[in-house]
Formats: sequence, structure tokens, C-alpha cells
Amino acid sequence: QVYVVFSEELQCWCRALVESVRRWADGCQLRCFLVDYAKYCSVASENIRVLVGAFAKIPYRAKKCRLHCTKPLTLHIDYCENTAKIGPAKRWDSAAIQHFRKLLE
Repeated sequence: QVYVVFSEELQCWCRALVESVRRWADGCQLRCFLVDYAKYCSVASENIRVLVGAFAKIPYRAKKCRLHCTKPLTLHIDYCENTAKIGPAKRWDSAAIQHFRKLLE
């Protein structure tokens, strides 16, 4: 279900899908995917509303996607042998993400 959340970063109300909920002593924190901005954000539980009316029928501007058969790589440096090799990684590093975003722009 799509909700409306207030994004502190964008300073506006946005349509969002709730990814996860964390409970704190003073309330809940929601991890959301903003469907019109393709961004993730954290939102306090008091900043979420139910989406009603015609706004619920408007198509999303962003879609979650993955690169088919593309796996993250990283540079493995062996200081003892004074070598560097590119090999598999568990996550994309920040430099690779920035480079990919620049390519998309």
C-alpha cells in the first residue's frame, strides 16, 4: 500500500512505500521508498498519512530495479605481496554508486 509521508530532506509530502518499521521508546521510525523520487528515507510515525482519492491511481515516477547479472566488484590490495586485484564484493562501494549515478545523468 502506498502512503504519504513528510520528507525532512525534501521538505514536502511524498508518496512512499513502507519498507520496514523500527520501534523506539518514544514511537516508531519507518524506512520508506519515495516512489516519485527513487530515494529511501526514514520518517517518524507521526509524519505518515493514508493516501486517498485520485492520487492513489497516478503511476509512480520511479521504479525499483536491479542490473541484470551485474555483481559488485572491489579492489583487493595485498600489502604483503604488493599486489592489487579486482575481485567480488558483498556490496557496491560509494565510489561505484557515484560513478553509476553520473552515468545516468
